[in-house]
Amino acid sequence: MKLQVKFITILTAFCFLLFINVSYGAVKLPQLVSDGMILQRNSKNKIWGWADPGEKVTVTFNKKTYAATTGQNGEWSITLAPMKAGGPYTMNIKSSNQISIKDILFGDVYLCSGQSNMVHQMSLHNITYAQDIATANYPQIRHFWIPTATNLQGPAKDLPAASWKSANPQDVNNFSAVAYFFARKLYNQYRIPIGLINASVGGTPIEAWISEEGLKEFPTPLSTINRNRDTSYVNSLNRKALAVANASRQKPEQDKGLIGKIKWFETSYEPKGWRNINIPGYWEDQGIKDLNGAVWYRREIDVPASMANVPAKVHLGRIVDADILYINGQQVGNSTYQYPQRRYTLPAGTLKPGKNLFVVRVLNNNGKGGFIPDKPYFVEANGQTLDLKGTWQYKVGDVYRPVSGGFGGGLSAQNQPAALYNAMVAPAINYSIKGILWYQGESNAGNPVEYKKLLPALISDWRNKWQQSNLPFLYVQLPNFMEVNYLPAESNWAMMREAALQTLSVPNTAMAVTIELGEWNDIHPDNKKDVGERLALAAQKLIYGDKKVVSSGPLYQTSKVEGDKIILSFSNIGSGLISQDGEELSWFAIAGADKKFVWAQTRIEGDKVVVWSEEVKEPKFVRYAWADNPDGANLYNKEGLPASPFRTDQ
Repeated sequence: MKLQVKFITILTAFCFLLFINVSYGAVKLPQLVSDGMILQRNSKNKIWGWADPGEKVTVTFNKKTYAATTGQNGEWSITLAPMKAGGPYTMNIKSSNQISIKDILFGDVYLCSGQSNMVHQMSLHNITYAQDIATANYPQIRHFWIPTATNLQGPAKDLPAASWKSANPQDVNNFSAVAYFFARKLYNQYRIPIGLINASVGGTPIEAWISEEGLKEFPTPLSTINRNRDTSYVNSLNRKALAVANASRQKPEQDKGLIGKIKWFETSYEPKGWRNINIPGYWEDQGIKDLNGAVWYRREIDVPASMANVPAKVHLGRIVDADILYINGQQVGNSTYQYPQRRYTLPAGTLKPGKNLFVVRVLNNNGKGGFIPDKPYFVEANGQTLDLKGTWQYKVGDVYRPVSGGFGGGLSAQNQPAALYNAMVAPAINYSIKGILWYQGESNAGNPVEYKKLLPALISDWRNKWQQSNLPFLYVQLPNFMEVNYLPAESNWAMMREAALQTLSVPNTAMAVTIELGEWNDIHPDNKKDVGERLALAAQKLIYGDKKVVSSGPLYQTSKVEGDKIILSFSNIGSGLISQDGEELSWFAIAGADKKFVWAQTRIEGDKVVVWSEEVKEPKFVRYAWADNPDGANLYNKEGLPASPFRTDQ
């Protein structure tokens, strides 16, 4: 009997232990808490995760042990005491399973966010920054790239799968270029590990990055958030869009260049009815009206023997929208949308001595199609180049029908209010950070007045979420873009820059002026280094307290009318005001009470600028660099930093 009782007792205990092991799930960590992470120095750091309710978790770190028990929601957390910069450390987390996190550093952590110009990786600028990539050897600069994700229902608990990467010649290719140059400058200055958490998505509005609570003063986005929670509404909208797209979709076999026995890209094809056209250039500017469709380009390129039978690269600038490149009848490259720079690598043997047939099939869905001017168009091989600009021949392969039904498309989740915040920011708010980098605004340029409210709202919202009322916020003012207008005019992009300038009234913020770093025909300018380093200058002054650093160009302060002249005063003049090119200051406009602006004459007098015009006898207002693309705006300080555009008639 005693043996039977003992057996039953042992069996019961075994079953109880088995029950524990089955019901208590293994401890799970958030994506950010992983190998190679950088934790914020001199700050309390929360380490958290999930397991079954009631499970005990121990965290061993730096010879200390921390204990936690999961609550009813399955979450647990411990808080590490502040530590100085340094490492590496290892952290062991133990429950029903054990996880070891290696190579942990303490340094300064920045959340980097915005749209495509914060996304743009080093690899997309690998010609301009080839040397920077090849010499990247900064194991203490680390980047955590968050894949694009959205959530229309509310804040997510964790980020999509991702990992920390250090700055080496391979991994740095996937770093945000702006963020990398920011981090590199700070690291070289202070030798403190720098962590970059990158939550950025191209083409997205600021509303998508603000939480529902942060949008409480904006009725329209709030209404949209509530509407989007209705999955039946969202699904219905997307089904309708798909039906319209299917009805209007162009089938590949409609392209005449692809449906014949001999395709237009083949070397045996004999061209008939082809016309001359120039590369670069849009076809709508060369005798073709409002064509969306497929246009084929062809040209025979004479390749010298010294460039043949060796690896080569073709530079085709940028093309609107998509393209396929064929050389000697073989496809050698393609891009599916307009923004990437076309750089196609050719293996040895692609090019042969003498005549080589180049054929480009260009697909355009909307607006002007073709090859964007002021971009590189050439072949390089064996240290030599061949120019591809000039006269080609073209023929239209397909013409797309206008989309019928009056329905523009389905719901783009990444453009919905709070959707990106929910999925890409909310899961990170437990993670301690030093500050925020923000580069965004292009997608909101249609409504700059609203942006003046939205940008401060974003700052306030994120500070509330991180429970840091003075969290440093560094941001980029939009650069020059689009065609140059040589007459004074209104400009939404100028108003967006004004919104950024006015946001400096929010405490503990700083702005990088980039008015000369843009490109008229590319919303993704190549110069990312100066942008990142200007943000770093702002950080040196605002965050690191380096009083010797001149962190900004001149910022307009006050104006005073004296007779027929207006006297302008500035802050951030550094060692003094200058004309950057030595010429008279340009892009200053002046007006009387009628606000009819004309170009002004100017002179620098000490730390002031005097503005006047013989056409305006009673001046009241001045504008500077008030345009989409004030190319050549030349008011700087002697430290080489440009003045922010401004107006006094606001």
